[in-house]
Amino acid sequence: MGSLEQAVYAILIAFVIGVILCPILIPVLHKMKFGQNVRDDGPQTHLQKQGTPTMGGIAFLIAFVVASFFFLKGNTDGIAVVLMTLCYGIIGFLDDYIKVVKKRSLGLRAWQKLALQLIVTAVFCWYVMMKSGIGTAIYIPFTNGMELDLGILFVPFLFIAVLGTVNGVNLTDGLDGLAGGVTLIVAAFFMIVSWAAGSMISPVCGAIVGALLAFLLFNCYPAKVFMGDTGSLALGGFVAATAFVLKMPIFIVIVGFVYLWESITVMLQVGWFKITKRKYGEGRRLFKMAPFHHHLEQCGWRETKVVTLFYVVTALLCLLGFLGSKAMF
Repeated sequence: MGSLEQAVYAILIAFVIGVILCPILIPVLHKMKFGQNVRDDGPQTHLQKQGTPTMGGIAFLIAFVVASFFFLKGNTDGIAVVLMTLCYGIIGFLDDYIKVVKKRSLGLRAWQKLALQLIVTAVFCWYVMMKSGIGTAIYIPFTNGMELDLGILFVPFLFIAVLGTVNGVNLTDGLDGLAGGVTLIVAAFFMIVSWAAGSMISPVCGAIVGALLAFLLFNCYPAKVFMGDTGSLALGGFVAATAFVLKMPIFIVIVGFVYLWESITVMLQVGWFKITKRKYGEGRRLFKMAPFHHHLEQCGWRETKVVTLFYVVTALLCLLGFLGSKAMF
């Protein structure tokens, strides 16, 4: 059975599991009062979302892991991607649990979250460099398959790329269906690329596609459930791990530009506020609100319009990514 056929089966299996799990999980989250706490300083239109069940990422994580399981025999790269996704999901779960159950609004302390992320990323780095055949070379887009061997610089590059991607996806998760839909498109890109390259991880990519298709039925506007950090950190781990297994981390800048832009707007907002506060005694803002999706909302855009824009941009950038990677196959 070819890898494309396996990927299709993985999509279908994950979708069915997700469609079954979500209606079961949502009432349980309601009953346990695992509701979303909406920031008072956020968009006023979001106040109506107060109490919507969060931690829904549990559903698509289970669907993803179970569907992937059928295609992991002898597939060490696939196992690495699944474990990376699952471990980051567990970090997100701990963060959500502390926020929702322990009623500590910030969840895990910054140093705790960073420490856990560094440990998981270090293990993945060890696998890539020491146990797999991936090595330290990465593909350069639009260069007819040219590779750049980073050598020892590969280690800090991997850490920066993984942590940046994971937290970029986390920042993108601010509107109904936004992070899930954008990552669905990115995952579909990696699924097709991995199939074309003959990689064994195409069914794993298919599994996340199917799981997200099911989840979006309940997460699209108006959302019946949110993924929480359980879902967003897991998706970030998936995107980063898949890109490195395919030796395509630079392509994250292209196909995952939405994640990058969301992160940049937050950094610019915070940086400009601090600079102007020191200079003028009063902090000023570049955007009406950060991340950028909230800025567009504050400009009067409907939530669904913002989400659609990000979907379209991601789809177009994935097409650009195909053009930049075609010579590798």
